[in-house]
Amino acid sequence: MPRPPTDARDALHSDLTAGRRPSAAELRWADETLAPALAKSPEQSIGAPTGVNRDEAGNARFTTVSGAPVPRLCTEADLPEDWAISHAAHLGLPGQPPYTRGIHPTGYRGRLWTMRQFSGFASPEETNLRYKYLLQGGAHGLSVAFDLPTLMGCDSDDPHSEGEVGKCGVAIDFIDDMEALFAGIALDRTTVSMTINSPASVLWAMYLVVAERQGVDWKHLSGTLQNDILKEYIAQKEYLYPPAPSMRLVVDTLEFGARLTPKFNPISISGYHIREAGSTALQELAFTLYDGVEYVEWALRRGLAIDDFAPRLSFFFNAHNEFFEEIAKYRAARKIWYRLMTERFGAKHPRSQWMRFHTQTAGVSLTAQQPLNNIARVALQALAAVLGGTQSLHTDAFDEALALPNEDAARIALRTQQLLAYESGVADVIDPLGGSWFVEKSTLDMEQGAFRYFEKLDALGGMVRAIEAGYPQKEIAEASYVWQRAVEAEEKIIVGVNRYAIEEPAPQTLYIDESVREARARKLKKLRAERSGEAVQRALDDLRRAASAQPRPQPGQVASANTMPFILECVRACATLGEICAALRDVFGGWEEA
Repeated sequence: MPRPPTDARDALHSDLTAGRRPSAAELRWADETLAPALAKSPEQSIGAPTGVNRDEAGNARFTTVSGAPVPRLCTEADLPEDWAISHAAHLGLPGQPPYTRGIHPTGYRGRLWTMRQFSGFASPEETNLRYKYLLQGGAHGLSVAFDLPTLMGCDSDDPHSEGEVGKCGVAIDFIDDMEALFAGIALDRTTVSMTINSPASVLWAMYLVVAERQGVDWKHLSGTLQNDILKEYIAQKEYLYPPAPSMRLVVDTLEFGARLTPKFNPISISGYHIREAGSTALQELAFTLYDGVEYVEWALRRGLAIDDFAPRLSFFFNAHNEFFEEIAKYRAARKIWYRLMTERFGAKHPRSQWMRFHTQTAGVSLTAQQPLNNIARVALQALAAVLGGTQSLHTDAFDEALALPNEDAARIALRTQQLLAYESGVADVIDPLGGSWFVEKSTLDMEQGAFRYFEKLDALGGMVRAIEAGYPQKEIAEASYVWQRAVEAEEKIIVGVNRYAIEEPAPQTLYIDESVREARARKLKKLRAERSGEAVQRALDDLRRAASAQPRPQPGQVASANTMPFILECVRACATLGEICAALRDVFGGWEEA
């Protein structure tokens, strides 16, 4: 029998794991089945013009959103040689180490993921109405979006806040605002996530004081504070202080939470914004988990015991368009974190070893063009998150590329999750893609790639020093550049943008005008006139002294110079967010990226 064209065997070799030789059966398949198919219909990257996205030999190149090569075919031979006899070490079973298949033995059969919709706009009172609308529509928990001045530790009447108050989230200036935000919402029966970072300890203190006012014991509060300052330096750039004192504030919250809020997660280590900044899926995974390593090491240096605080660490990932890559990322994350916590840190408690994470669909993937297409994008991304075993999920509204979501868009986003939960059947089976050769190989590739990044970060002296050297920022910038070039060359297709565009009318969107800032300024003026200025000044001075001192661990107690108790006193005295952050800046100083 004559030998078929070499490109069939070349194509087969391009699929194989590095260093693996094809089996006799695979060679026969290439000769007898693949070669005739290629001769009749040469491959090309889906949607790409002829001649685009090909290698030097002219073969079509298929890559993920992240640029990773996608093999035509995976077989059992692409997995490690010992896979058949030691797959338990790679996979385990649900609820068992290394938790690749999930941390809960019943998956979603015992409890669905938390359906948590990210929302916040204009005033606390208006956002409160939206929260009640979402809860009445079936949302399980709330996720607070703060406006830019709040994220940057500024009061609404600060000159730097002009033009931004209430625009991308809710404006919160002092304790009464936080109370209005949750008016009529029982905090002991509602999980609350707050996306706030540099001023996180201040907003958390406000939330805790609201719980006091509701008569709720802090031990009954559940939810998550994002509080991930490292990813701000890496990606989102909303930081107030230098890295070291910022890390000190994070450790203060970890210590305080471990002692006094046992059901609340004082940090959500976030890869979401790293991905939104343009990273690959692997970079999102590696940098996020290594951020977790950095927080653990700083907490251990404070004197905290690993099993005292690690059970309350949580994570936050992006769900992008590359379906299988995203699933592999989540499965690898659980396995990697288990290895880190057991091998690197010696954690003994199973909950310390669990990777618990929230997922949000990819805002950066949403298009202003033909925005209804985003409903399909979000559904696919949400499905990947569920098949990857997320503990909670936010689905973006289809109009978020244009403005804050209106009520109809927010409802459709929530209904997307409910359709997945109650109509698709995907919640009935635990890790249904487990054992897929392609998914398992992709999971292993993610794991190995992440540990290669860890070696580089270790060599740089940890994440804080890597950030100061600009290493993760440079990696992400380069990945973002490669992606944009691929889109411009139409090697990657965005439906409705660089392919299948149409003329369309301007959409109706939610608009927040300047009346919100004017009302906030009047409220702040009234507050400052009525509160005790002496009490405020005394609380702020006490906070400055605590921030200036070195926290000294006391077994079983919060360190004497932990800033959280002093921030709580500032909040109770009706100090504003801007005043509290300014007091800390007096001690810590500011920071600008080189």
